[in-house]
Amino acid sequence: MTAGTSQSPGETVGTIRNARIAGGGRELLPTDGPFDVFLEDGLIADIAPIGALTPRGAVLDAQGAWLVPGLWDHHVHVVQWALAAQREDLGSARSAAHAARIMGAAPVLTDGRRIGTGFRDALWPDSPSLSVLDEATGDIPTYLINADVHSVWMNTAALRREGHEPDGIGLLRETPAFEISRRLNDVEPAMGDRLVARMAADAASRGVVGIVDLDMAWNEGSWARRLAGGFDALRVEFGIYPEFLDRAIAEGLGTGDPVRGAASDLVHVGSLKVITDGSLGTRTAACSRPYRGDPHNHGMLTVSPEMLLGLMTAATGAGLSCAIHAIGDVANSNALDAFAVSGATGTIEHAQLVAHADIPRFARLGVGASVQPEHAIDDRDVTDSIWAEQTAVPYPLRLLADSGAAMLFGSDAPVSPLDPWAAIAAAVFRTRDGREPWHPDQGIDIATAIAASTHGGTGGSTARIEPGGIADLALCESDPLTASEPELRNMTVAATTLGGRLTHVR
Repeated sequence: MTAGTSQSPGETVGTIRNARIAGGGRELLPTDGPFDVFLEDGLIADIAPIGALTPRGAVLDAQGAWLVPGLWDHHVHVVQWALAAQREDLGSARSAAHAARIMGAAPVLTDGRRIGTGFRDALWPDSPSLSVLDEATGDIPTYLINADVHSVWMNTAALRREGHEPDGIGLLRETPAFEISRRLNDVEPAMGDRLVARMAADAASRGVVGIVDLDMAWNEGSWARRLAGGFDALRVEFGIYPEFLDRAIAEGLGTGDPVRGAASDLVHVGSLKVITDGSLGTRTAACSRPYRGDPHNHGMLTVSPEMLLGLMTAATGAGLSCAIHAIGDVANSNALDAFAVSGATGTIEHAQLVAHADIPRFARLGVGASVQPEHAIDDRDVTDSIWAEQTAVPYPLRLLADSGAAMLFGSDAPVSPLDPWAAIAAAVFRTRDGREPWHPDQGIDIATAIAASTHGGTGGSTARIEPGGIADLALCESDPLTASEPELRNMTVAATTLGGRLTHVR
């Protein structure tokens, strides 16, 4: 990729020369191109056949590469994802004993703790126990965070450090586990912000121009500090959790408002985020039928329907949209009911198990399905095992799309890596690593998957490559609309622009 002159992130592009249009406006163009795309004041000013108009400003030579709207990840836990690079990866752990051995050899961090992340214990042949972990890790406080973040396994030293009495297992679930994650994520701001900036640069290299940050914190303060420190790599919308709702209302925060006092308008208030049930991997997602092999376990609601309705009504009255975590079919039914009664706008986050009767309600109520396609691939074996007796539909992407529901894709990083191309590949091909596709009938077409990975998803209206469109763009070295599953997962992004300004260039 060349640019006529040496270009680097931070430079504003006036003309993208010799580009093909891969999506989000291609259908409006009279030919397949290539085209020159002219940018001005953060917008697409014009599109013309190559050489028809004189280039303006700095020129980025696309060399026939493919232009798509800039991509968004609609569900990220920013600090926890940024910190994952410093934590021991437990994705390869085959058993509790194996995970304990990995942590016994893991480096001790500067704060005197060992932290691992990414274990998946649902199909382990053994169960986590305090004795196994203590034997491997000794007196060094050691924390193992489940891939789904809904449980944390700790040794005796860690339990005592966090004020918990050892119980023989050392496994905390749901609210207590989230509290441990909050404490582990509460790092010195300057260090955390450096890691967030590194994460943002990596995201930009994948064509990402924006994220929805759902960290469990008062996020406006964190983002105001980052903006003051020069953060400019991504657009951000941040969530507000119930414990901060009264403060947000009292201070007049509404969805779409920019961060107060910031010179930049890159960061805006997002939605009220409510976690209403658990997860599949921790076996706590609220389901109508029991988990296989555990006849008394239907999961759990962590927020009652009455409390959820109250929270959503208060948020709606204050001008906040809602992002409701619901994984099991019972939780999804309750969330849809609350949207219907409260009149709230927003999304259901995850929607991993949905009753047949509830699928058309998303479109009817105008509720977006904010889903993470890679989770279906990660969880396929667990779903086929412990959800085998559920009668609702697991990971119903095609059914939701065909019903007219707005689809918004994300990663839930660190649950899955922040990589929209992986999400697109999973949604279309329903496989990874050469395995047979899993429920291929729920795959969707590539154009829809790309649209779901742009701002607002398939219900958005701003991610268009047309005059007047926002100049948030990604330049791909191959055509994503004709790519195979491996090609999508290995997509090379040559350049990314944010309002016409380069945030990544090869």
